[in-house]
Amino acid sequence: MKLALIVSSYHAFVTDRLEAGARARAREAGVPDEHIRTFHVPGAYELPQAAQRIAETGEWQAIVCLGCLIKGETPHFDYIAQAAAQGITRAAQATGVPIAFGVLTTNTAEEAMARAGDGASNKGRESVEAALAMAALYEGLGRGTAARAAAGS
Repeated sequence: MKLALIVSSYHAFVTDRLEAGARARAREAGVPDEHIRTFHVPGAYELPQAAQRIAETGEWQAIVCLGCLIKGETPHFDYIAQAAAQGITRAAQATGVPIAFGVLTTNTAEEAMARAGDGASNKGRESVEAALAMAALYEGLGRGTAARAAAGS
C-alpha cells in the first residue's frame, strides 16, 4: 500500500496536526513510513488539482487531502469549500483512485483545533481510515469496468 497525503500549507497550525494524525493512523494500519509521502500545496483550492495529478501517476493506492478552512466575513469560504469538495470528488471519479476528503470547514480556529487534536477525534486519522477502507474495497473489486475499457479489454 502506498499512501499520498496532500496537505494544504494554509492554516499550517491545524494542517500539520492533521498530517501527524494521518501518519500515525497509517502506521497503525501497517503502512510503512517509506510508503507514505506528503505533498504540500498552498491552500485548499489547490488540493483537487494536486490530487488528480498525483492519482494519474498510478503510483498511489490511496490519497488523502488535508486542509482547513475557517469561515470569515466574506463568501470566500463558501466558494473555496465548494470548489475543494467538488474538485476532490471529480478527481476520485476521473482517476479511479480513492481520494479521501480531510478538509475541515469550521467557524473558528478553536473548532479547527478541536478536530485536529491528539487521539481518535483527529480528522486526519479518520480520513486515512476512509482512504484505506476504500483502497481495500477497490482491491477486492479488481480493476473495474472503466479501467478495463480504458485498457482495451
